[in-house]
Amino acid sequence: MKFNEQWLREWVQPTISPDELLEQLTMAGLEVDGVEPVAGEFSGVVVGVVRSVGKHPNADKLSVCQVDDGRTTHQVVCGAPNVRAGLVTAFARVGAVLPDNFKIRKAKLRDVESHGMLCSAAELGLGEDHDGILELDPALEAGGDLRQALDLDDRIVDLDLTPNRGDCLGMRGLAREVGVLNNVPVTERAVEPTAAVIDDVFEVRLENPEGCPRYLGRVIRGIDISRPSPLWLTERLRRTGLRSIDPVVDVTNLVMMELGQPMHAFDLAQISAPIVVRNSRAGETLTLLDGREVTFDDETLLITDANGPVAIAGVMGGERSGVQTDTRDVFLECAFFPPLAVAGTARRFGLATDAAHRYERGVDYELQHLAVDRATELLLEIVGGEPGPVSEAVDPGHLPKPAEVSLRARRLNELMGVAVDPADVDEAFSRLGFECLSRTEGDDGVVWTIRAPSHRFDIAREADLVEEICRIYGYNNVPSRRPVTDLTLRQVPLDHSEVPALKQQMVDLGYQEVITYSFIDPKMQDLLAPGVAHRVLENPMSQDQSVMRTSMLPGLVDALRANVARQQDRVRIFEVGQCFLPQDQGEIAQPLMLGGLLWGRRHAESWNLGGEATDFFDLKGDLERLIGWSGRQDLVFERAADPVLHPGQSAFITANGRTMGRLGRLHPEIEQHLDISQPVFLFEIEADALLARTRRRHRAVSRYPSVRRDLALVVPESVPAAEIVQIVAESLDEVLVDLRLFDVYQGKGIDSTEKSLGVGLTLQKASATLTEEEIGQYLQNATEALAKEAGARLR
Repeated sequence: MKFNEQWLREWVQPTISPDELLEQLTMAGLEVDGVEPVAGEFSGVVVGVVRSVGKHPNADKLSVCQVDDGRTTHQVVCGAPNVRAGLVTAFARVGAVLPDNFKIRKAKLRDVESHGMLCSAAELGLGEDHDGILELDPALEAGGDLRQALDLDDRIVDLDLTPNRGDCLGMRGLAREVGVLNNVPVTERAVEPTAAVIDDVFEVRLENPEGCPRYLGRVIRGIDISRPSPLWLTERLRRTGLRSIDPVVDVTNLVMMELGQPMHAFDLAQISAPIVVRNSRAGETLTLLDGREVTFDDETLLITDANGPVAIAGVMGGERSGVQTDTRDVFLECAFFPPLAVAGTARRFGLATDAAHRYERGVDYELQHLAVDRATELLLEIVGGEPGPVSEAVDPGHLPKPAEVSLRARRLNELMGVAVDPADVDEAFSRLGFECLSRTEGDDGVVWTIRAPSHRFDIAREADLVEEICRIYGYNNVPSRRPVTDLTLRQVPLDHSEVPALKQQMVDLGYQEVITYSFIDPKMQDLLAPGVAHRVLENPMSQDQSVMRTSMLPGLVDALRANVARQQDRVRIFEVGQCFLPQDQGEIAQPLMLGGLLWGRRHAESWNLGGEATDFFDLKGDLERLIGWSGRQDLVFERAADPVLHPGQSAFITANGRTMGRLGRLHPEIEQHLDISQPVFLFEIEADALLARTRRRHRAVSRYPSVRRDLALVVPESVPAAEIVQIVAESLDEVLVDLRLFDVYQGKGIDSTEKSLGVGLTLQKASATLTEEEIGQYLQNATEALAKEAGARLR
C-alpha cells in the first residue's frame, strides 16, 4: 500500500521525525518497503495565469501566450493543446531548474521569443501525463511557489503489509495504528449522513448471504460527469499510486484509500432491477472493465441484474454497466464480502485489483454505511446530483461475530521473555480499542478477556494478543538474553547419510544448488512429465504456478532458461526437494528427489582448457561418482525408453528391477520447443536411493603381487558395457581387484552389428602369489561366462 506522509499527518500528529515514523512502522510489523519524493527536484517554478492566447505566426501547433507570474507578464510559446486564457498552471521562469538539471533559458521558437515554459505533470515529476500542461486550482494566487502551493515537499511511502493486517489498507486504519503506537488521538473527518432528496431506490437481493451478508446501494441522479476531478483529488490519488479516471471512479477510489472500503459505481441506465448477489451459473460470461471476456463455472460470486452478470463480486465490474462519459445517473454499491468468498477469485481469472487485495485480507463489516455517506458527500461536492435513500440488504446471521479472546499474564511473560506490568497491558488494550470484558486473577496471574473491534478480524487466539502487547510494548524494549541449554551429541546413523552430505557431494562435483517453486506451470508439467497424474491447486498464486510438481525437471529447466537469458555459457545446477504424486483415495506420495542439470561448456573458460561441450558421459560419470559415494552395489544403468529424453542418450537407474531414477539428454524436440540452442543433460533420482548406505567392509592389503591381463572382446552392439563389467566381476569374485574398460571400437574388421571392447583385468590373491596356470583358469572362467551370458568372443 502506498500513502503520502502529509495525508497521514492530517489524521494523526505524532511528535516524531519522518524517519523515526518510518522506523516505528517497520518495528510494529508494517514494513516500509520504499520511500520516494512526490515530485521531481525543481526550483523557480511558480503559479502562473494565462492572460491571453494567440496563434503562432509560423507554426500551426504552437501558441503565443501572455503569462502573469504575479510580478509581470511574460511571452511564452506553448504547444499544449489545453492552453487557454484564464488557465492557472505551472510556470517555469527563465533561470528555473527542472528535474534532471534541465535549465530554462530565454529562447526563440520559430522566430518568436519565449521567456519561460508552461509545464506538464511529467516535466515536473508529478506523474506520467505529458499530453497537456498542468491545470491548477483557479483559487491559487499568481506568483506563489508551486512546491508550497501543492505541498510537494512530501514523501510517498510504500508499505509491505502482512496478510493479517488488512485493517491498515486505508488511511483511517493506518492513522489508528500510528495513534496507538504513539498514544496520540486520531482526528477523523466528521461525515454526516446525506439526506435523501429523491425517493428512488434500486431493489437488491441476497441469494448467497454467506458470500455477501451485507450490500448497500444508493441511487444518485443528475450528476455532471463532464466536470473534472479537482486537483486535490487527483493529486491525492497519484500519491497513493492510482491514476485519475473520471470524477465518479476517482471518488470511489479515494474512499477505498481513505477508509479501506472498496466501492463501485454502476451506470444506472445500463442495469435493470433487481441487483442479485449470487453464485455464477456454468457458462455465463462477462466482459470486464479492462475489455477482457471471462467465462464462469458455478462457484464464482457475482453481482447480477435482470440481464445477467454485471460484476465479479469484490474483484472487478463489467464493461456494460460501467460509468461512461454520458452517464447521468449512478447506482453506488458498497458491500461486505468475507475473505473466503473472494479468496482465489482474482487469481483464477488472472486479475490483480485493489478491491480483491482488500477483500481477501478482510474488510471491516461495520464500515459500509460510513463509506456510502463519505462517497455521497464527495460526489455531490464534485459532480452534483440528487441522492436517494440508502437501501440495505443484510443477513445478520452471516455477519462476523466479534472475537472474544483471553490472555494470561503468565503466558504473556513466557512468550515475551520479560515481566510486563498488568497496568501496561490495560493501557495497551485501551489504546487498541479492545473492549475488556473481564479481568481476573488466578494461578496464571491476571487473566484478561477482551472483545476485538470489528476492524481487527485477525484477532482469534491468545498468541494474537501477545503479539499486540509486544508491538505496543516495543520489540526494542524486550531485553536480549543469551539462551541457556544443554548441548548433547546426537547419534550418527552408519547406514544412512544426511541430506546436507548429499548436497555437499553435488557441490564437490561442481554443481550449484538452486531452490525452485513446488508449484509449476501446467504447460511445463505436460511437456516434461507427459501422462503423469498431477494435483491442480484450487487457489494458485498464478496460472503458471497452479500444478504441484511430479518431477524435478521443470524447475531445473526454468532455472536454466533464466541463466541462458542472462548470457551464461556454462550451467551446472542441482536441487533436492519433494515431488507430489497423487495416489489412490486422494492421498499424495511425497518422495524426496535429487535432480541435476548440465548445459554448455564442459569446463569454465580458461587458457589451458578446451571449449568442448558437455556430453552424456559427463552426466553419467557424475552419477557413477554419487553411487560410489553411497556405497551401493545394486544401482545399475539400463537402457531407457523415455519420451522426455533423447532415445539414444538416456538411461534408467534401477535397483533389483525397480526404477529409482533416470538420466539423459533432453529430447531435441523439447529443446527446440523451449528455444534452447545447445543440448541439455539432466537427471533425477530418489534421494533415499543415495542416502541409504551399505555397511563398509574392510580387508587386509595383500602382500602378494598383482597381475594385469587385457581382453579384446567382440560383443553384439546392443550389449551395454555395464553388463560385461558385471559378468566379469561375478565370475572372478574376490580375485578381481580392478577392472577398466579402456577401448571401444567399431569399424574395419568388425561386423556392423557388433563392437569391440578392450577390458583390463587386475588380479590378486590375499594369501598367495598367482601362478600362470591359475591366471589362465581365471581368464577362461571369465571368457566362458561372457560367451554364455552376453554372446561375447575373443577378438
